[in-house]
Amino acid sequence: MLKVVDLSTAYGRVEALKGVSLSVGEGQIVALLGANGAGKTTMLKSVAGLLAPRSGAIELWGRPLIGLSPAKVVKRGISLVPQERELFPEMSVIDNLMLGAFTRKDSSDIRADQDRILQLFPVLGERRRQAAGTLSGGERQMLAIGRALMARPKLLLLDEPSLGLAPLIVREIFEAIGRINREGTAILLVEQKIPPALALAEYAYVLEIGRVALEGPAKELAARGGIRKLYLG
Repeated sequence: MLKVVDLSTAYGRVEALKGVSLSVGEGQIVALLGANGAGKTTMLKSVAGLLAPRSGAIELWGRPLIGLSPAKVVKRGISLVPQERELFPEMSVIDNLMLGAFTRKDSSDIRADQDRILQLFPVLGERRRQAAGTLSGGERQMLAIGRALMARPKLLLLDEPSLGLAPLIVREIFEAIGRINREGTAILLVEQKIPPALALAEYAYVLEIGRVALEGPAKELAARGGIRKLYLG
């Protein structure tokens, strides 16, 4: 499905990714782990079309993505939930949610997807007319995920969905991610919470200073242990 080959991306003279290769199969959850500054967010932004790589290839079902605008990447079937969530705080929950469907014209299906997301995150239905800026951190994360799902992605890119959230809310978010995947959406999950990420994923990559330091089936990496000590400090 998604294939990234020998990807290098830089911020000016600082090379954040140094020849990284990874793949995500249809229906898979793949975890991308690593310390701050390892290149995880850079990878997601490169796939989403927000950063232009210096070299390498990114393909979705064999079709190149490099050079496409972010909007065209969304149309190809990839949605990003950024670490910062990037909601519009003065707009209502529903209006924020509907922004995710900006590439679509199938109004009846859009309404059906809206209802499905409100079932996935019932609290958003309760808060539907509230301004997004009044939501709790967990509710804002749910809204950011819901907005991305409104584009009907085949691949969902999640950047630190547990960041800053209480353990109970993290559990709810991870349960929702599992359900989204079971309903057919592949997921590339960036996380620093190692055990829950590996429990959810089929395969995992560990980045260290812009390179893949370790990869393998998630269960095998979880059984080996020591990932946090070795690669996350």
